[in-house]
Amino acid sequence: QVQLVESGGGLAQTGESLKLSCTAFGNIHSINNMNWYRQAPGKKRELVAAISRDGDTNITESVKGRITISRNNAENTIYLQMANLQPIDTALYYCYAHGGIMGFYGVVYSDYWGQGTQVTVAS
Repeated sequence: QVQLVESGGGLAQTGESLKLSCTAFGNIHSINNMNWYRQAPGKKRELVAAISRDGDTNITESVKGRITISRNNAENTIYLQMANLQPIDTALYYCYAHGGIMGFYGVVYSDYWGQGTQVTVAS
């Protein structure tokens, strides 16, 4: 199994910055894509940013220019740097990973989710 642990959320004022972290723990063979999603109250979960193992990134258009995603493969960790935060960024931010663990017949890949870290932006 792979466990994802997020940190770095909290309360911010409009215009401030926050940096979220997500680390994967467990008997990990390899991790492919790692993504950040968010879900605001009453809304569907949406993709914020994605990063491949090779470092290729995909940022949702609505947050481009304010959010960057980065990755440290050696530590199985991704980061989400958020700048110029706005009240619309208030949400529960989830980490996702497509990870593989060694099974009896080889590597078994599954989707894993973290518990989420709350980001609240006050106006």
